[in-house]
Amino acid sequence: MKIKDIQNEIIDEFYMFDDWMQRYEYMIELGKSLPLIDNQYKTDDNIIKGCQSKVWVHAEMKDDKVVFTADSDAIITKGIITILIRVFSNQTPKDIIEADTAFIDEIGLKEHLSPTRANGLVSMIKQLKMYAIAYQTQIK
Repeated sequence: MKIKDIQNEIIDEFYMFDDWMQRYEYMIELGKSLPLIDNQYKTDDNIIKGCQSKVWVHAEMKDDKVVFTADSDAIITKGIITILIRVFSNQTPKDIIEADTAFIDEIGLKEHLSPTRANGLVSMIKQLKMYAIAYQTQIK
């Protein structure tokens, strides 16, 4: 499935809820389905800088696509990284690099986060794209 299609699915899911308390609960539920990072990757090297909570992300290439796993020590943050991984995992590095993240504004996520969490969200996106850039340079 293409990144834009996944983003549109997420937008539709968020519009099913009337208020932000329900959306937060939904994000917490999403976080419970996160493909967990293997404990060997829960290292300082894999922590996303700029997040108030601890967020670990690991990436690897499988069949020319980047596959992400992650974990966080905070339930809302875990929901946020789950959404991002759903969008970017199993995509080509080129598609990840070129992806627009306007869907985040469309669902109102950034405006409903504390300033530190909003900064963390930006840091998460940046780190996922950095992994994609690193893998893109390895493709012949």
